[in-house]
Amino acid sequence: QWMIQSPYKAATFFGCIGKDKFGEILKKKAEEAHVDAHYYEQSEEPTGTCAACITSDNRSLVANLAAANCYKKEKHLDLEKNWKLVEKAKVYYIAGFFLTVCPEAVLKVAAQASANNKIFSLNLSAPFISQFYKEPMMKVMPYVDVLFGNETEAATFAREQGFETEDIKEIARKTQALPKVNTKRQRIVVFTQGKDDTVMAT
Repeated sequence: QWMIQSPYKAATFFGCIGKDKFGEILKKKAEEAHVDAHYYEQSEEPTGTCAACITSDNRSLVANLAAANCYKKEKHLDLEKNWKLVEKAKVYYIAGFFLTVCPEAVLKVAAQASANNKIFSLNLSAPFISQFYKEPMMKVMPYVDVLFGNETEAATFAREQGFETEDIKEIARKTQALPKVNTKRQRIVVFTQGKDDTVMAT
């Protein structure tokens, strides 16, 4: 939405929050940013929070995922009013972190995008996703049109896939060449390297 600017609420966001102060802050901030946010609100867990410590070129994040782990496909994504928003979208972006929460929701959106020749993008998110959530990630990968990651995530993904290379350009090429369902779109792989050059394979 920040890049589009106008029209307002062109970007729709789904997620899970608690019924608390931080949930209200998220709703307020989404409204201020003109993002069309549709949250699954539940009472079991509080809204997730994250502390960021930034020093020169580095950063460290400490997250309390809480409600972020409580998203339920059948209680939110599958609702007709929400699924209509998914069908209306032209571009989809899902963080790899979400594969730890509700992989079936990721797969449903990915298949919808592919069947309708729309752009589906995924972020590798963190090295542990490629290591410990390899199966759900690789179920989604054939639907991925644009894959994002950083150099550490790319290296871990390459090891887990048996690419036998540590060269980030070669990792990008091999990732780009993985099997794909929608052959009307070539996969694009984008690997960032902090302050260094971004690597892209098409």
